[in-house]
Amino acid sequence: MSHPASRVLTVLELLQVHGRLSGSELAQRLQVDVRTTRRYIRVLEDIGIPITAERGRYGAYSLVPGFKLPPLMFGDDEALALSLGLLAARSLGLADAAPAVASALAKIERVMPAALQRRVRAVAETVTLDLSHAPTVTDGEALLQLSAAAQSQRRVRLDYRAADGATSRRDFDAYGLTWRSGRWYVLGHCHLRRDLRSFRLDRIVEVTPLDQSFGRPANFDAAAQLELSLASLPRAIAVEVLLRTDLAGVQAEQLSCIGVFEARSDGVLLRTRTDSLDWFARQLARLPFEFDIVLPDELRSALAAHIERLQRAIAAPGASAGADRLT
Repeated sequence: MSHPASRVLTVLELLQVHGRLSGSELAQRLQVDVRTTRRYIRVLEDIGIPITAERGRYGAYSLVPGFKLPPLMFGDDEALALSLGLLAARSLGLADAAPAVASALAKIERVMPAALQRRVRAVAETVTLDLSHAPTVTDGEALLQLSAAAQSQRRVRLDYRAADGATSRRDFDAYGLTWRSGRWYVLGHCHLRRDLRSFRLDRIVEVTPLDQSFGRPANFDAAAQLELSLASLPRAIAVEVLLRTDLAGVQAEQLSCIGVFEARSDGVLLRTRTDSLDWFARQLARLPFEFDIVLPDELRSALAAHIERLQRAIAAPGASAGADRLT
């Protein structure tokens, strides 16, 4: 039970079941210290749960007599949404997601009618979600701390380990978080670099809250900003390609991660940088619409080489039989 939200809910469940428990008894059951238990009690009080605290040597916590949580009622569509959401949570790379999902699903099922329980279990046991990329394991505590910092607009201090192993410390204003290609990212203003930056959560060593506030930009879109940041990385070779389509066509092909797009009267101009023209040629070859290479000329050669490879594959002995088997 390492997830803080799970512990808070467990405190409520223990008080409902046992009626009255001391701080030390709660701490022992949760495997935390008494001070942390008091913090969980304050969280419950902040969300409107009426708790009586008896002080002194033999003091204890209890729910106000007569208090009961209202029953949870879900329709079929709501149950499906919850089930799929919990399945997706398993694939988002959080270290403690699997036990937390199982616990949450068990609690939800306890308040459902039998027929709805069967439907939820059917989804959980038979549906597999492929989110395309193997997730990088990430500490859920960092995600909770940073999302809380972004929501409350309170500055934090990040201890961060870069890809080469070098560590750094910086004050950071978290604007938002997003998940992409198997990894969690936080985006915001880095006071060390004095600019907007993105950081991978699996490389964050420690998050320390600071007693300073900041102003978050209105309607900040973390996912869109991350796409722009990745597409604008200072890679070796500048590329420009005129795509004979419109912005809707670009979005349909999910191309936003490979560059910056500008709508024009004759199509959409793609600007980006790459370290591999062979890789970029393969991205162009899969497009369903026509395009014109503006620069560099070497990209034309890379595209021609890729076409030659495809032609050799088509002409290879047994290619037709293999194609028949695939169809």
